[in-house]
Amino acid sequence: MEPVRTCVGCRARANRSSLLRVVARADGPTGLELVVDETATLPGRGAWLHPSPECFRAAVTRRAFGRALRVEGTLDTSTVENRLNGTVNP
Repeated sequence: MEPVRTCVGCRARANRSSLLRVVARADGPTGLELVVDETATLPGRGAWLHPSPECFRAAVTRRAFGRALRVEGTLDTSTVENRLNGTVNP
């Protein structure tokens, strides 16, 4: 039986394989960047998200990433947003 996780955007439960795991990584001396953990093996706390722009926007609006990952301050979410919208980082 596959593990079940909760999407931080819509709060619906789903199989782990249908969700993206995201983690906060250091981005320079003071910032944190939200990145997709493709293999679900990066160290640290992870948050799970449906791979849809709607769930991403809901999570950002609710400030769910900071709470789920237990980080203070502002997270740069552009990497995850670009991936979900199908664009590539420059």
